[in-house]
Amino acid sequence: MTGDWRRDRIGTALRGENPTVLRRLTSGFAVIGDVQFLPGYSVLLVDEPDVQRLSDLPRAKRLSFLSDMDQLGEAVERVCRRLDPAFRRVNLEILGNTDPYLHAHVWPRFEWEPTDVVGAPVWLYPRERWSDERFMLGPQHDVLRDAISGELEQLRSAA
Repeated sequence: MTGDWRRDRIGTALRGENPTVLRRLTSGFAVIGDVQFLPGYSVLLVDEPDVQRLSDLPRAKRLSFLSDMDQLGEAVERVCRRLDPAFRRVNLEILGNTDPYLHAHVWPRFEWEPTDVVGAPVWLYPRERWSDERFMLGPQHDVLRDAISGELEQLRSAA
């Protein structure tokens, strides 16, 4: 997947032009990650492009963002647990060191990960994992995308 949507992820999501969007949530967009070396990696994007920090949001929207992050994390956990018996847990992170807009990472973790990184932050994976064509988001991830979207829909309906 290539295109201008990567330069304006939130704007293109708002316009319905971001191909990674899984679902619109209350405070933003659940998207599947561009790279899938940990299958199910997803991101929650805030729906206001100028918001840089969680503390930039009014209290109610801040809590809504955190609730959406929890919902996306639960959806990824349910799907990964169902699809891979080696699933361990989900890591949730709000960092903001590279991209200037508020977003939260949802990283599934697995028993099959290399021993030198399985207990470490995902960011310590070798750089080549992040750019390896084998792990780039593509049609081979459609089942995963559909499963996470379906879980998000079920969680929304149950709320």
